[in-house]
This record gives sequence, structure tokens and C-alpha cells, in this order.
Amino acid sequence: MASGSTRYIRYILFACFSLAALYFLTSSSIPTPQLPGSGAWGSTPTAKPPVSVSSSDIPPPIDSSGTNAQTGKTPNNAGVLPPPTAPGERMNATFVTLARNSDIWEIAKSIRQVEDRFNRKYNYDWVFLNDKPFEDDFKKLTTSLVSGKTHYGLIPKEHWSFPDFIDQEKAKAVREDMAQRKIIYGDSISYRHMCRYESGFFFRHPLMNQFEWYWRVEPSIELYCDINYDTFKFMKDNGKKYSFVLSLYEYVETIPTLWDSVKNFTKKYPEHIAQGNSMGFLSDDDGKTYNHCHFWSNFEIGNLDWLRSKAYIDYFESLDHDGGFFYERWGDAPVHSIAAALTLKKEEIHFFNDIAYYHVPFTHCPTGEQKRLDLKCHCNPNDNFDWKGYSCTTRYFDINGITKPEGYEKEQ
Repeated sequence: MASGSTRYIRYILFACFSLAALYFLTSSSIPTPQLPGSGAWGSTPTAKPPVSVSSSDIPPPIDSSGTNAQTGKTPNNAGVLPPPTAPGERMNATFVTLARNSDIWEIAKSIRQVEDRFNRKYNYDWVFLNDKPFEDDFKKLTTSLVSGKTHYGLIPKEHWSFPDFIDQEKAKAVREDMAQRKIIYGDSISYRHMCRYESGFFFRHPLMNQFEWYWRVEPSIELYCDINYDTFKFMKDNGKKYSFVLSLYEYVETIPTLWDSVKNFTKKYPEHIAQGNSMGFLSDDDGKTYNHCHFWSNFEIGNLDWLRSKAYIDYFESLDHDGGFFYERWGDAPVHSIAAALTLKKEEIHFFNDIAYYHVPFTHCPTGEQKRLDLKCHCNPNDNFDWKGYSCTTRYFDINGITKPEGYEKEQ
């Protein structure tokens, strides 16, 4: 009997608990979804009381410059992706590359470097030049990588061969002698054609005639930092016509008579020599001798109208007829550099400290830790060539009266 009473009590308690739970669920404060603009059974919904918000929850105002008006600090947008393309006008400019079909994978690396660090924001065109027709695989790959339009040109035979005034037997003897002396590229015919073409003809190719500015890119280069402005527009807006990132001394054995030819040109065409030029970069004795300094031309951003000018054409043709591209091994770097230093004013030549660049075996890494951090650089400052003894960049700073960047002493 006692056990039966116990069971009844348990049933009663269970029933009471169940009724309480049911009441709680049916009277819950969780709102039932309503159609917009209507309350339950079509009645007008009651306005909700305002939510209390602490003043600390309200973000501080940002002024028109993007600065926090309360703290004076700008918001950290380092993790925010930039717009896919930069706003603003574009210059009449192109990248230009001299390449062989076999360079396909090395130039692909260079294109990705340029596109990722710069051109994805600006979409400039790219001209490819070759002494042989480009193969379809080369065209397909490079077109897929370049954000602008691609153009493919064949170099005319007369621009990639021995001119009529060259004694080929004499030229052959020179190559054999240089090979014995182990002078770099001393026995190469194709290298000589390349140097002559880059010195005097690439800017005259029909594909280049439509452009005003060029940026030369070679296979297997690296760009170590972001470039967040239009370099072509910078050149135009600041009156620059030639630029560089690396400078050094040329191999003396490759240019024994180059300066003699330059002096013949300056004597014949004194009208082409600019006032306020950069002779001090080239010579330590006011032009009597050449100190062999030059801008390394595998990187250069320049003005094509300058290269097409009568001053430059007269300069190139004067040097070309002296035969040094074949009787010696004149490079396009000293040829371009001497022309820029003599026919342009000092202020028309620019050094891009913020374009970090590598072409075997030299590196330009921007001087200044904060600059490298700001530009998301991944170069090692210890590799920077600028302030080493074999570099001519210090000379460029000195003749222009430019203060060297802070921290350069640590990189000497």
C-alpha cells in the first residue's frame, strides 16, 4: 500500500512538472516571425525600446585625410587589398623585352614579377622583339601573363647582322683573341648583335613608334618591392628622360677605344652636348679620360623621343661607324649611359631608390628600413650593391648634390 501511494505521488509530481514546462514554452518571449509591416493577427507592432550603446562602442570619426580625429593616427589598412587597377590617366608607354623563344620560362618569371609588383594596377602594354619569329607557345604564355596588350615583332635582318663597313675577318680575329683572354662574351657574335641593336635600333622598330615611354625588362629579373605609383607618369611630371637602379664600372677590356669615339662625336657635334650635363659621372678630368662608370641598362625607364632625337641618332651612327661593337665588344650600357650623361641635363636623369631590382649578379635593395617595410620588400639590405666600392651610384649622388639616404653607411 505504501509503495502504491509512492507511485501516485511520483505521477502527480511528473504531471505538475510537465504542465509547468508547457506553460513556459507557450508564454516564451521569443518572437514569432511576422510579415514586414504587420503585427500578430494584422495588428500594428509595438515599437521596440532603443538599445543603449556606450560611447566607447562608437568608432571615432575619420577626417577627410583618413586620420582618426581623436588620436591623430591613421587607420592601419595594411591588410586591405588595393583596388584591382589604379585610377587616373595612363601614359603612352610600354614594357619592351628582347627575347628568344628559348627564354620563355625565364621571361615568364620576369613578367610575373613586374605584373605582381606594378603592372596589375596599371595594365601597360608589352612589346616583345626577336630576331626569329616568336612561336605560338611563347605568345600564348606571355599573353596570358600580361595585363595589358602584347605585341610581337621580328627584328629586321639589317639590324641584326654585320653592316657593310665591317671587316669580318678583322672582327673574327678579335673574337678569337678575346676568347683566349677569357673576356666575358668576348667570342660571341649574337651578343654583339644584341648590344648594337639595343644601342641603336630597338626604339626604331615599327611596334615602338606608337609609344613615348619604355621600361626595359630582361629574362630572370626580380622586383623585390611594391611599386605603388605610375613610374611613367612620374618621369613625365618631373621632367625625367632616363633612369636607372644600378650603376657600376665597365670591363676595361671590352671598350678600349670607346672614349676616343665619344670625343670624336663631341668634337663633330658640339651642339648636341647639353649645358649642365653629367660629365662628372663619366670622367674625373673634365672629359680627357673615361672612368668607365655606366648605368646598368638591363633596367631602364626612358623617353623614346630622346632616343629618336637627332642628338642621339648622330651619336649612335658616329659610334657605329667606328666599328667598336664588332672590333671590340662595346656594350649597350656604356653607350646609353654616355649618351644620357652628355646629351641630357643632370636633372633629367633619375635614380629609383624605391624600385628594388635583381639581375644576376647584382641587387639594388632600397636603403632605409622603414621604406622597405612600407613597400613590402623581401630583399636583404646586406646584398645592396649601391654603396659598395665597385658601384658608381655614390658618384651620381655627389655630382647632383643629393643627400644619400639615411643608413647608407651600414651598407658599404
